[in-house]
This record gives sequence, structure tokens and C-alpha cells, in this order.
Amino acid sequence: MNVTSPSSTTGVLLAGGAGTRLGLGPKALLPYRGHTLVEVLAKTLLDGGCHDVVVVLGAGAEEVRRATDLEKYLVVDNPEWASGMAGSFRTGLAAAADGHNVLVALVDQPGVTPAVVARLLAAHLPGRVTAAGYPDTVYDGSSTIKLRRGHPLIIDAALRAEVAESAAGDAGARRFLKAHPGLVDVVDCSDLADGADVDTKDQLRLLSDQPPN
Repeated sequence: MNVTSPSSTTGVLLAGGAGTRLGLGPKALLPYRGHTLVEVLAKTLLDGGCHDVVVVLGAGAEEVRRATDLEKYLVVDNPEWASGMAGSFRTGLAAAADGHNVLVALVDQPGVTPAVVARLLAAHLPGRVTAAGYPDTVYDGSSTIKLRRGHPLIIDAALRAEVAESAAGDAGARRFLKAHPGLVDVVDCSDLADGADVDTKDQLRLLSDQPPN
């Protein structure tokens, strides 16, 4: 039985990327639904049931602060954002409330909805990692649809220190998850989102194709 309350989960939104491949400035400032990606995604985590939200900025942090309304959230900077996502990941986990589980989301995944967040919170079990799962086609003689692990993901409070310590380079929780697959529960969210990232200009369509939350 799930004994973990959503009220003990802090959302951590990683929003420090420079968006180099897009060439449009920090991804956090991409326009989305009349606001910016960082504003919409931070609200999504709160609306989905997180107790509070930490927003981690990096590239263009001062510009992002000036151009957005993030007063409802704890906003922290990762001065070493250029060295990879691990720094922002550790910064976010360290800023989350003591004793809280942490739900980690990426600012460049506009398809994440409050329903996805709520489903993960409801499914999380103590002492484990809970990750959103999206369909992936695997070819092993014939095509088979399997779930691939994606974001958001919930890191239990008991695992936060170990997961943070494992982060390196451009990997947040990846090394820990690969080393401890038995601790990971993948929750099918394919009916709610596709887990797609906005990494290239052709993927900017994701900012216009998504229905409102």
C-alpha cells in the first residue's frame, strides 16, 4: 500500500539549459501558452500535487528572472550549468525541503501535464524511484512496443543523497538508475503524454500542438 503523501514531495524543475541547438536563448524562456516554458512547467508541478517547487536556473539566469513571474517557487542558480545537467540536478536536490521526496522534471518537456504528476505521486512507494514510462519500439526480430523510462521521476527521500552523489557530467539520476534497476518502478503515462523534448527547431511544433493543461 502507498503510504507516501504527495504533500511530502518537492518538485524540482531543471531549467538551466542554454538551448544551444535551438539557437533561441535559454529554453526556459521559450514562449508557451501565453507565458514561458519555465512558468508553465513550474505551475504544472504545483497543480499536479507537489507540495512546493524548486526551479533551477543556469544559462541566462538573470534574464530568466527578469522575464518571468516565479514568485511562488524557490528559484536557485547553478553557476556551473555549462558543465552538464548533473550540477543543476544536485543543486535542485540540495534545495528541496529536508525529508521530502523529490519529483524531477525537465523544462523542455512541454507535454507533461498535472495528470502525469498526479499519477506518479499516487503510484510512488517508499524507498523507491518512480518514473514516467512512454512507448518505445524495440526491434528484436519483430517490432515490440515497450515502455521507456522518462521524466518526471520521483526520487524517494531515503535515496536523495546517494542519487545526488552519483550524478556526473550530463547525467542526473541516470547512473544510479542503471546501477539499481530493481529500485525503479516505471508507470505507464502514454495515455497522458509522450515524453518528447524540445531539442531542435523542428521540435518547436511541440509548443503549439499541445492542448491546455
